[in-house]
Amino acid sequence: MQCELILAVNPGSTSTKIAVFEGAKERFLKNIKHSFNDLQNFKVITDQYEFRKNIILGELESAGFKLRQFAVIVGCGGLVKPIISGVYEVNDALLNDLRIGVQGQHASNLGGLIAHDIAQSLPSAKAYIADPVVVDELEPIARISGHPLFERTSIFHALNQKAIARQYAKSISKQYDELNLIIAHLGGGISVGAHRKGRVIDVNQALNGEGPFSPERSGTLPVGELVRLCFSGEYTEEQIKKMITGKGGYVAYLGTNDAYEVEKRANSGDEKAALIQDALAYQVAKEIGACSTVLKGEVDAILLTGGISHGKPFVDAVSERVKHIATIFVYPGEDEMRALAMNGLMILKGEIEPKVYE
Repeated sequence: MQCELILAVNPGSTSTKIAVFEGAKERFLKNIKHSFNDLQNFKVITDQYEFRKNIILGELESAGFKLRQFAVIVGCGGLVKPIISGVYEVNDALLNDLRIGVQGQHASNLGGLIAHDIAQSLPSAKAYIADPVVVDELEPIARISGHPLFERTSIFHALNQKAIARQYAKSISKQYDELNLIIAHLGGGISVGAHRKGRVIDVNQALNGEGPFSPERSGTLPVGELVRLCFSGEYTEEQIKKMITGKGGYVAYLGTNDAYEVEKRANSGDEKAALIQDALAYQVAKEIGACSTVLKGEVDAILLTGGISHGKPFVDAVSERVKHIATIFVYPGEDEMRALAMNGLMILKGEIEPKVYE
């Protein structure tokens, strides 16, 4: 078989997802779980890449794939420097920034490292990353926070938002860069982006402290109260960071990060669960409304995606508040592996040119 397959690699904190695509057809998908004992001896996340790479190679061999079959290896992007959307060929500058974690240590930093290492062993394969969470297309006005010591930054679900935008555009025989869209990614983290003609010109910083709360993040908090808490002596810095990301949102109010469980509790008469679920829908709708002002009311469609968009009561609650802005389309769940692979396929078919990371 010729070199025609695409390998997608998506490392998470306790798992590594891999997928093999032949063109647009998925040939293989595996979610490899890593136990605490597997990872506890690695001092920093980037030390794990050899361990995870060898497991990936073993899984591919067991599934009957030969490395020489692969033409493209696409890893999820990590916390590198802010970059515009696109597919980047892994080069020395990118490898260096993934290793040191320019904007922090995260398992996603391993994606490009593993992709490069596998590609290096092959005669003609190339390694790429695509639309990492640090994609930054904010306009200058969107960066202003209210104080010069603080600047608004762009960290959001770029891979899924961009993939869904292209999917919607294709469904109406348009190009992504012809449309104005508002896209809400509704998952463990929530990001709502204003897409103007192919660029995300404003989006909430979805990782640690802006926008709607989520199943495990607090979103925007009252600043004065947060400052008081920080200096109360009752909590450590680490505990407060956990309140913001990891133990906020549904976890803080209801003791779970499972949106489906919250929906079931609300449906069974749990008034608190119903209130918190409605509050989340309310905040998401507010953020969508804010994005409509960024786009000056010129919105072609609102797209809802991510795991929470499987829940009809939640989608209905959001839609009721924003349906006057534009028609709403729902793309339940997220398929990051397909999104990675389709970026690789566009490179393979020559539909886009890879960008250079500097």
